Amino acid sequence: MAHIDYYFATLSPFTYLSGTRPAEIAAKHGATITYKPLDIMALFARTGGVPPKDRHPNRQEYRLQELRRRSQLAGLKLNPKPAHWPTNGAPSAYAIIAAQNEGGDVGQLVHNFGAACWAEDRDIAEDTVVRDVLEKSGFSPDLADKGLMSSADTFAKNLEDAVSAGAFGAPFFITDGDQRFWGQDRLDDLDAHLAGNI
Repeated sequence: MAHIDYYFATLSPFTYLSGTRPAEIAAKHGATITYKPLDIMALFARTGGVPPKDRHPNRQEYRLQELRRRSQLAGLKLNPKPAHWPTNGAPSAYAIIAAQNEGGDVGQLVHNFGAACWAEDRDIAEDTVVRDVLEKSGFSPDLADKGLMSSADTFAKNLEDAVSAGAFGAPFFITDGDQRFWGQDRLDDLDAHLAGNI
């Protein structure tokens, strides 16, 4: 059975634009998927990336154009300059880690956190928002309080794992055969790889 490590950041608009497709692709091919939320700014710092605010204006303008195009193609509402971005991504990441340990539709939870930030202008660092997104996604809102120390350790480990595995952005998908796919616009390639076509 194939396996996918899915490195992502709840603050990444491109993670949001992935929707629930990573889970759907995994299910289509009978693959397992491990959700690995991480600190994207720390990943940039470790792998030669630059935070969006520090990029050349040409890159910033292109990013905004790309967000508009990709959101239209995905059929997802997106505010390219959300009210609460950047914010602290750790609380939402901890909730996702706890949910994965609990079992349930983690793919939908990841997407709902992205929507809260990028489509609903909500601050996903706030406890009330984290609890609401958990409940909306079919999880107990109390998961926000479970295993915080363990989730913090996993969150830090995910960053180390990402660097060691060759990831440098989000979303980033790595198969058990060490095939790497960066960006939501490479999901078709991941699908084709799992089908044995590339």
